[in-house]
Amino acid sequence: MRDFRCPRCGATTLIESTTCDACGLEVGLHPTSRTFHPAPTQGAEVDGQWWYPCGNRPWGCNWLVRADSGAGTCFSCRLTRRRPDEGDTLALEALATTSTDKRRLLLQLAELGLPVRPWYEREGGLGFDLVSSRSDGERVTIGHANGIVTIDLAESLDAHREALRVSLGEPYRTMLGHFRHEVGHYFEWVLVEQTAWIDECRELFGDERASYRDAIARHYREGAPADWVDTHISEYATMHPWEDFAECFAHYLHMHDTLTVAAAGGLELHGDAVLDSSLDPDRRAVAPRASYADATMAELLDDWLPLAAFFNRVNRAMGKADLYPFGIVDAVARKLAFVHRVVAASRVPDPIVA
Repeated sequence: MRDFRCPRCGATTLIESTTCDACGLEVGLHPTSRTFHPAPTQGAEVDGQWWYPCGNRPWGCNWLVRADSGAGTCFSCRLTRRRPDEGDTLALEALATTSTDKRRLLLQLAELGLPVRPWYEREGGLGFDLVSSRSDGERVTIGHANGIVTIDLAESLDAHREALRVSLGEPYRTMLGHFRHEVGHYFEWVLVEQTAWIDECRELFGDERASYRDAIARHYREGAPADWVDTHISEYATMHPWEDFAECFAHYLHMHDTLTVAAAGGLELHGDAVLDSSLDPDRRAVAPRASYADATMAELLDDWLPLAAFFNRVNRAMGKADLYPFGIVDAVARKLAFVHRVVAASRVPDPIVA
């Protein structure tokens, strides 16, 4: 994600900020330009239009709402189709935390130019059911169906999520990861399955028309094939072609966001210091780009692999597990390249309709 700045003093502003830490200005994020602006209660003019703070600002939402939108909440909050009852304060606190990840996802989709058309404007549009399995009467299964992504807010609790990660034998499990994976299902559905991309997709990932119910039963009965690392990004990706695509899409977003954050910070790695076998020995430096829109997936991976190796070393220096505990073999690189080409071909000029 790009470098954000306070509109008054120019200090670095975090993506979730409501106030500038340096000068104290109340700020809000203008979703269509993806820049911060003053956010007084009465609103302010941005690019010739009046914008005011989202009605969910008391719960941490820092987006702005266009005055003529006819809504009291921002585009991101309006994409939430279901949320906990107002009396469920614990679930609402989890919603506030989870919504930060949702806004980050939406901003990244906008940076990539991917079209986000809301559920309330068209059948099959993107929407989110953000509900908690710890609320009375709720049975929540994380997933996607007909444009609606369901997320279990209980997983915003570290202990709950970590217990699931360990029990399922996963090397990585985060709320942002859930959003990126599930929106991968959505974009496969709208950008691939209903377009001419589908034949190539089936060649790479398999036929998505295979029984999903049978695939789930087989995966949890037998586990992943012994040689899964030769063909897939994760064990879960082996379950069904849908899951393979969604996992690759999520990883594409992981890489893209991390690289652009590194670029915004001016990070440069020198080849002789990275000590990563994937790095071309003739290449003297790795300098992540602010945008990979015009790059090939091979070029993106040329930056990503040494950067990930370096960040893994940084994490270990802090006594933590690897930042990116995954390997990318040739078969996975081809799948990622397909995702990259679909994304590049699907760009629209106004991805967020605020």
